[in-house]
Amino acid sequence: MRARSTFIPAVVALCATLLVAGGASAVPPPAATFSAPARLGFAAGDDWEPAIAADHLRHVYAVWSHYTDYAGGATGEIDPSCPTCASPHTVIQISNDNGATWGAPHVLAPSDARQDDPQVVVDASDGAGTTVYAAYMQGNKSSLFVARSDDFGQTFVPVLVEPIQRGLDKIALAARGGDVYLVYHSQQKIWASVSHDRGTSWTVVQPIHNTNSTFGVSLPSGAAIDSNGVAYFSWNGVNRPGQAKGTISLYVTKTADGGTTWTTSIVAQSAAPPPCGCAGWDFWGAQMAIAVDAQDQVYAAWNANAVSKGAQRLYFARSSDGESWSDPIDVSLAPTGSNNAFPAIVAAGDGDVRVAWMDDRNGFDAGADDPAARWNVYYRHSSDAGLSWSAETQLSAYVAGYTYKFAQPADGYLQPYGDYFEIDINADGQTVALWGEGNSYVGPGNVWYAREE
Repeated sequence: MRARSTFIPAVVALCATLLVAGGASAVPPPAATFSAPARLGFAAGDDWEPAIAADHLRHVYAVWSHYTDYAGGATGEIDPSCPTCASPHTVIQISNDNGATWGAPHVLAPSDARQDDPQVVVDASDGAGTTVYAAYMQGNKSSLFVARSDDFGQTFVPVLVEPIQRGLDKIALAARGGDVYLVYHSQQKIWASVSHDRGTSWTVVQPIHNTNSTFGVSLPSGAAIDSNGVAYFSWNGVNRPGQAKGTISLYVTKTADGGTTWTTSIVAQSAAPPPCGCAGWDFWGAQMAIAVDAQDQVYAAWNANAVSKGAQRLYFARSSDGESWSDPIDVSLAPTGSNNAFPAIVAAGDGDVRVAWMDDRNGFDAGADDPAARWNVYYRHSSDAGLSWSAETQLSAYVAGYTYKFAQPADGYLQPYGDYFEIDINADGQTVALWGEGNSYVGPGNVWYAREE
């Protein structure tokens, strides 16, 4: 979410001081090809922080936060499906043909209270096989709701999943076999709301009772559940959080018994991120995404640096149990000195793992709304659990008519728009990607979509 008056705004963060390992001798898969990027949402925006999920019956679900008049900017279209809804509120857009075409964007759960940090997932193994869950924060105390849909996203029934009544922030959602987990934080405490009956009833537990000096302010940035019901969550623990100047510990919490007991493992650490010169607290900070494949192998991708305020690289590691991790490898081919940030990851099959991220290789971003900045979204995939990788594919591209997009002297957009973006795999095994681009942290901006061909 973006800055609000009631508590410190946050951006997912986690990073690492790492050893960069070389690639393996396996033959890498060919580079992927994608459709030209298409704008979803509203032409004038203001659409921020997108998430995406796909089911095995050819539906793809995209959600984001829709703003009007953010920071008094008189930007953002009025949502015709709910002109009286608060700004921001959660919007959903659905494709019924694997992401080839899309219906109109519309409000997910109407409310006159603001909604932030939307997430969406599909539970493909709960008996129904197509249950959709969306999660968001609502109101000035950031009350957390999970909404379930049993009709392919046409209607959602929201349920309040915690009684905490305090300023909560950052969420990560996962569902499998009727088990649903939502994790979140408030300063130096982290929580999980857990349901084992498809989101009907919920209990609240603390994976770590107090993150204080060990993990600092810990922001969730990923969630996954394996075929045995073991749930994994990635966190970015920011020390010296007042100015986001301390070490960031990228770590994983794991529960194998439905949330009763938890283990914690540090995957990597990072120094403080380069300053974005914007209103976002730790906006470019290290963060870690997590995924599991059909063989229950666990994968993580994260951005990190070894020198405080230095440019960050994009790293990957694998694990058989979410506790012991392989040496990290750098998967970005951006030149040294480029900023790499906002990792996304998804996995399937046996060792089929796919990653995406944003970097500014086409125009270094010095922060403070640098007009020379040129960010893009890049993608690589592996068929052998990350031992070898395809060449890169650039997903973003110049499209005329948007003030933040440029073709010359190098193509790119001015600023990532949202604290995260996501990728998933549709019913035909194609990667679908959804990300945000904008003029600045304040915006306005739009969400963009591309599909593997």
